Amino acid sequence: MGVVVEPAAAEETRPEPAAPQRDRYFDTLRALALIRVVTYHTFGWAWAALVFPSMGVMFGLAGTLMAKSLERPAPKVVRSRLRRLLPPFWFWGVFVVLAMLVHGWIPDWEIVYWVVPLGDPPGNAWGEQAWEILWYLRTYLWFVLLSPLLLRLFRLAPLPALALSLAPVLVLSFVWAGPDNRVGTALWDLSTYLFCWMLGFAHRDGVLQRLKPAVVVAASLAALGFGGWYAFAHQADLGTYDLDENPLAQAFWSAGFVMLLMWAKAYFGIDFARLTRFRRTNRIVTVFNARAVTIYLWHEIALILAVPLIDRFWDVPAFETYLPLESQWFMFGVGWLLIGVFVLLSGWVEDVAARKKPRLLP
Repeated sequence: MGVVVEPAAAEETRPEPAAPQRDRYFDTLRALALIRVVTYHTFGWAWAALVFPSMGVMFGLAGTLMAKSLERPAPKVVRSRLRRLLPPFWFWGVFVVLAMLVHGWIPDWEIVYWVVPLGDPPGNAWGEQAWEILWYLRTYLWFVLLSPLLLRLFRLAPLPALALSLAPVLVLSFVWAGPDNRVGTALWDLSTYLFCWMLGFAHRDGVLQRLKPAVVVAASLAALGFGGWYAFAHQADLGTYDLDENPLAQAFWSAGFVMLLMWAKAYFGIDFARLTRFRRTNRIVTVFNARAVTIYLWHEIALILAVPLIDRFWDVPAFETYLPLESQWFMFGVGWLLIGVFVLLSGWVEDVAARKKPRLLP
């Protein structure tokens, strides 16, 4: 006769579940996206978005995580996302708003958008380089609020919903440009990156890996081809082929690029688990992901401050002789040093927002 194991004994011998491991593939993509953002804002290279459409990648990754989180009750998930996003934004906003007030800004009722950025927070021209990046937080916030509905619609008909998510940007480009105000700007940004966000849902639900590779590759290349063609075809109209200046081109190029990244991960089982063997690189990726909001918010201020700081270097003869003070690459390096300072000084706010013990570095 076999040995009968009592339920209690079975529970005692059952191994404890392993702690959930982060996906280093997605973590690495997020870190690369942040590096690309800082690089673009330093050098202004129009081709940077073609090489790596960072915003599309970040929205795709966020969509995947949101779909995973919505396995819990939606109100709880939305509150958690707002709690993680708003305190770092408020902390950063106090310094920006006070600086603009000192430099002559007179706010009106729209200052409420500095509390909850459902619309672009207002400001003056003096602080524009700092606050113009807030479109990403505003768009992310709207996607978070809309995700319970979007995910429900997606799961009713995944492939049609995914295909139709490109329709809004086509309508805005060729039928109706939307109102010329904060609502219109938000509509353009939501429409531009809606497909990437829905791709995150598709990856989480296993939709992409169930498709034939030829279909995914053909659709991705078609989107990339159209996005690239549209960017260069309208270069004369916009004065550049920069995707950031061309929402329709950005939408299709990001769609094709992110689709390939998501599908490749699912199809080939890419997880970058070996990254953990490289301690320093793994550490950098960890810090970038734990301080992603801080790096994004403060990077423009770091680049702004790098200019007067480098100007002071010219007063030191040795620096003037041996340092490449005129080089954009030197400013890029100084900018990252200042970003590191801001991470140390204010990154703890992300820990507090996530209800974790505050730390200088994760």
